Amino acid sequence: MDALVETLETKLRQWKPDVAEQVKQYVAAIIEMADQDALDILHSRDADQQALDSFEESAN
Repeated sequence: MDALVETLETKLRQWKPDVAEQVKQYVAAIIEMADQDALDILHSRDADQQALDSFEESAN
């Protein structure tokens, strides 16, 4: 876990401020969902987004 934290800290310093802020928000949301045992919802949203992305690609 320490390696993950170190990598995140390094990347947050390297990324553009807007990207770093967005990542912080995503990580905070994941932590909140984990605290609520709601990570299965995140997986469901990811699957939905992948389906939408595939649909958009095939439409072009």
